[in-house]
Amino acid sequence: MSTKFYGWTGRHIRVDLTNSDVQVVEDNPDVMKNYLGARGLGIKYMMDEIDPKIDAFEPQNRFVIATGPLTCMPPAGNRTYFVTKSPLTGGIANAGVGGYFGSELKFAGFDFIIIQGKAGRPVYLWINNDKIELRGAEHIWGKGTEESEELLIAETDPMAHIAAIGPAGENLVRLANVITGGVTGARAAGRGGVGAVMGSKNLKAVVARGTGGLKLADMAGFKQHVGKALDFWNNPTESCVKVLADHGTIGVVSFTNDLGILPTRNFQTGVFEGADKISGETFAEKYSVRGATPSKACFACPAGCARLSHVKEKGYEGKGEGPEYESVASLGAGTGVDNLPAVIKASRICNDMGMDTISAGVTVGCAMELFERGVLPEKDVGYPLKFGDAEGLLDLVQKMATRDGFGWIMGEGSFRLADRYGHPELSMTVKKQELPNYDPRGVKGQGLAFVTNNRGADHCRAEVNCSEIYETTMLGYWSPEKDMDRHAIKGKAKMTKHYQDYCAWAYDSLGFCYFLLMDTPEQDVVDLLESATGVDFGGVDALNKIGERIFTLERLFNLKAGLSAKDDTLPKRFLNEPMPEGPSKGQVFEQDQILPEYYDLRGWDESGVPGRDKLKELNIMNGEI
Repeated sequence: MSTKFYGWTGRHIRVDLTNSDVQVVEDNPDVMKNYLGARGLGIKYMMDEIDPKIDAFEPQNRFVIATGPLTCMPPAGNRTYFVTKSPLTGGIANAGVGGYFGSELKFAGFDFIIIQGKAGRPVYLWINNDKIELRGAEHIWGKGTEESEELLIAETDPMAHIAAIGPAGENLVRLANVITGGVTGARAAGRGGVGAVMGSKNLKAVVARGTGGLKLADMAGFKQHVGKALDFWNNPTESCVKVLADHGTIGVVSFTNDLGILPTRNFQTGVFEGADKISGETFAEKYSVRGATPSKACFACPAGCARLSHVKEKGYEGKGEGPEYESVASLGAGTGVDNLPAVIKASRICNDMGMDTISAGVTVGCAMELFERGVLPEKDVGYPLKFGDAEGLLDLVQKMATRDGFGWIMGEGSFRLADRYGHPELSMTVKKQELPNYDPRGVKGQGLAFVTNNRGADHCRAEVNCSEIYETTMLGYWSPEKDMDRHAIKGKAKMTKHYQDYCAWAYDSLGFCYFLLMDTPEQDVVDLLESATGVDFGGVDALNKIGERIFTLERLFNLKAGLSAKDDTLPKRFLNEPMPEGPSKGQVFEQDQILPEYYDLRGWDESGVPGRDKLKELNIMNGEI
């Protein structure tokens, strides 16, 4: 590989907050080729530079903000990844976000940022093309993400884009996220507590403004491949892009409820009797600024799946972006709350406070079940806490962000909450991270992905449900395992591994919107990458091997951090309690039958440890390539 970079900028920033030192460093060409960008770069540098056993809040923990080689390129090159050691799981955290921030960082001339140390006071990092400086942030410390963004834009550049934490990150809430576009449209790097790591470093925000361009190796070829992708995405019979544009992700509420996999009242069932009241259809009719038409798009995105809301009901008034499906499902069905204005307000609070809506909603649902089972005393909460309590929901999401009263333990996440009251089994988590909103008893491949994903329970690191419940659309378009019975376990181990490896390089390391990549045949993604970078990666199989390398290196990080096969498990509810109703009635998750097959396909031993032959195959030795 030549040292001439195409697609990548060829430079990154290193920041030592302890010493207020900022340096611009040339990228390593071999690292860029073997790890691509974003998530891949993040785990490479985390593995190289820290002891995975350290506490996530120690200054020597690294905080990597990384783009991919296709970030800032049409169509839908808009993703940025935040990689660090998770304060929630104790393992690797990698949280992706769309919007505009990553593109602005690339236009400023940088592929990624590596941050270490801890500032002696609150600061923010201001990147204005080649001018980079740390500035005091005492005046915005304690403020929400919306007000913070307004103040930062006023004192930097009206065209700047910002990644900031809110009070949740400042208070080291283990559910804290990083918000980009707080005023113009909130986008969240939501999982794993990445915002809390920023807070532990006294880093309030990173602000980027770039006016440069980017060179592509084969501009004519790249344009041709973009046109091919757009033609495919614009075909309503094959593409999910139109569906997302028409309904947004909130439209999934009715769909999952009809399948009996909408997690309800802390995953006790998959059917919510109030689903119609919080559905995408109800949102479009009553609260969407533009009804069912596109409201907001990330950089260069042809879909525009985001929705802008406007609620006028007394006590819930407000405007903002969202909510998305995961937010409505966790904060609504998961807590038994069918009051959509309250759910929208709870989502707005989470965005402004800088807190993951999935983990927040599941934690509230866990607290409600603990109370209803009689193990959480009323005196601890301050009032009776029951499923369906909209005001309790709003009170608790606010208090967990500020660590106020009972909110202190809530800010630790549902596992530590449930464990404190003697019932850790009531925490719906894997590796201490709360489950997204697909009940694994009704989507077995997705359940296996929850169990085995390196950052804990997560749907974005392998959206196996696309082939299980969306028939031939989305990733199933090209997957040989499409059209599978969602209740079956046969073939699901192979499918899950395939999705995880593909996701690691294509979704999470290139910088493209994963919604659109779900729709794109593998070879088309390869063509886009190679025409942009000028690098011959060797085709689909070779890139899938890079994905497997990234995934395996994350597994090694987790093992060194102290996680093990015992952490590869769903809560007992899904293993022992059959789904009580709906189309998935009677189903459990057959973990003992499917997990050994998955380990074997991965080349791991029965303890979930990658074998020496597999590490040699992937060119990994002691975490080094």
